[in-house]
Amino acid sequence: MVRPENLRLFPDDSCQTSFDPFHHENRSRDAGYGLVAGVDEAGRGPLAGPVVAAAVILPEGVRLSGIRDSKKMTAQARLEAFHVIMGQALAFGIGVASVAYIEKFNILNASLKAMLRAIQVLDPQPEMILVDGIHAVATPIQQKCLKKGDQISRSISAASVLAKVYRDWIMLSYHKLYPDYGFDRNKGYGTRQHLEALKEHGPCPVHRLTFRGVR
Repeated sequence: MVRPENLRLFPDDSCQTSFDPFHHENRSRDAGYGLVAGVDEAGRGPLAGPVVAAAVILPEGVRLSGIRDSKKMTAQARLEAFHVIMGQALAFGIGVASVAYIEKFNILNASLKAMLRAIQVLDPQPEMILVDGIHAVATPIQQKCLKKGDQISRSISAASVLAKVYRDWIMLSYHKLYPDYGFDRNKGYGTRQHLEALKEHGPCPVHRLTFRGVR
């Protein structure tokens, strides 16, 4: 495999004039990195529940045209896309960082840990990862951080869908244990109903006590 270490990895990025959801994947492959994974997380902002990340390697030529940033898709569309992605991806991985990890190491570090765990379970392992955001993951694998990556990279969009759907399932299970907080509707986010429930009942074991609004 060619690794042009002394060349800019994405020499044409500044010349990108039209939207191509595989622009960064193609530039990676042009640079000699055959297996490219998109990585994203879900659950940085909620007051309860874990943060979940996903990593996805899409085969070259698979377009998945209906998939975009998971926040811009309906719950039903995400669920349908979830199964399509799993059926067409070359590999996918899910990583979770618990509430206890978030409380101990903060939400940013927990998000990066969940991303790392998602990457580590990929089989085959990627040669390049495209990471949503500006913070690098602690892995020796070559990587590129992309601001708003879930909007400009189809691989990252796919990862955002897997992470969001998987986390929603976790929150639905928590709703059965702690029904007073409406986790089936708010998924742990600080909605008015959720905040009112916190005032009435106090936090439950899956609330992030270090987050403003929980106490």
